[in-house]
Amino acid sequence: MPLSRTNFCVDALRRGLLMAALLALGACTTTDVRTTAFTPLTVEDATIPEDRLLDVGIVQFNPGLDSAGTDEDELVFPELRRAESRYIAVTLAESLQSSQGWGAVRVIPSERTNIDVTVVGAILQSDGETLTVDVTVTDSSGRVWFNKEYTEQASQYAYDRKHPTEGDAFQGVYNRVANDMLIYRQRLSDQYVAELRTISEMKFARSFSPHAFDRYLIRDEDGIYQLTALPAENDPMLERVRRIRERDYLFVDTLQGYYGTFVKSMETPYQEWRAMSYEEVQQMRELKRKARNHTIMGAAAIIGGIAAAGGGTGAARAAGQVGIAGGGYLIKSGFDRRAEAKMHIEALQELGDSMQSEVEPQIVELEDRTVTLTGTVENQYRQWRELLREIYQAETGALENNI
Repeated sequence: MPLSRTNFCVDALRRGLLMAALLALGACTTTDVRTTAFTPLTVEDATIPEDRLLDVGIVQFNPGLDSAGTDEDELVFPELRRAESRYIAVTLAESLQSSQGWGAVRVIPSERTNIDVTVVGAILQSDGETLTVDVTVTDSSGRVWFNKEYTEQASQYAYDRKHPTEGDAFQGVYNRVANDMLIYRQRLSDQYVAELRTISEMKFARSFSPHAFDRYLIRDEDGIYQLTALPAENDPMLERVRRIRERDYLFVDTLQGYYGTFVKSMETPYQEWRAMSYEEVQQMRELKRKARNHTIMGAAAIIGGIAAAGGGTGAARAAGQVGIAGGGYLIKSGFDRRAEAKMHIEALQELGDSMQSEVEPQIVELEDRTVTLTGTVENQYRQWRELLREIYQAETGALENNI
């Protein structure tokens, strides 16, 4: 009987270790295969008449800091995310321009700019390995074209310094957004396109002179704008508004130079950060997998050791002590690997913090003045709109208080 009990306890120890090994092997069988292929950009195959072109405004993306979780794996660095919100908007604008299906494509500071088609997006995840964004496209009538979530994983070759790939590591995301927008626009009638262009103009005019232009637009219960009438082409107030709008376009075009310079200046450090972040994410996942496996194996070994230690013979108790000691070592190894993973997270934090000096706003030279973009672009644009209001009031003598 004592021999049988000893055998039973030793068997329990072996079963515990075997179970842990099988669990570890099961966790190691995942195969991660990626390629550098991504969705190609669809290019408009015909020349579009000038009166059918729609202007597009891409609002710099919401960095997603409000919705970001506290999970350390999310690797969210505020300053870096704010820089990415501009970078992603500019890169998407370049894809839309390359599709040759639109009028002017501009990155705009806010949705207050009345434009034919507005793209609003938010960053849901961005860590060098995965980019996930939420995108909503709306036209000037208030009709939502679509709201979709786009995600893509970077290839392990995307950051290969010896054989660098052309384009952004997540170019497929931008191409898919541009393709979806082009498909929607191609279904629109000439009449609807003309109405959108006019609605954009009337909304801009009404923002400067509500009393003069309110009667030309109505908004139904669904929030959709419709034209009720049109001012005469030689209407003096309309002519003034058009001049103001041209000045607004000039300022927004000036901002395009700012955005372009901003993205160009952050290109190198940003790509370096993404490359290192990609490696850190991969290593951190592997470390946590190993830590989990070691912890599981250690716990199973301790359980088996406790069962064996309860045996009546010295051999069984000795086997139990060995199992408990071995299990304790495996658990400690698991904790050590978790600590190492934490070090990688801290390294990423340092990388993110180091980007702050690379993404500071710059000075924009205008024709008649120098604007220092020390705050957000939204603040600069609000100041510009106030200036336009002053110009409009000076020209018309109107005492409008609302934009």
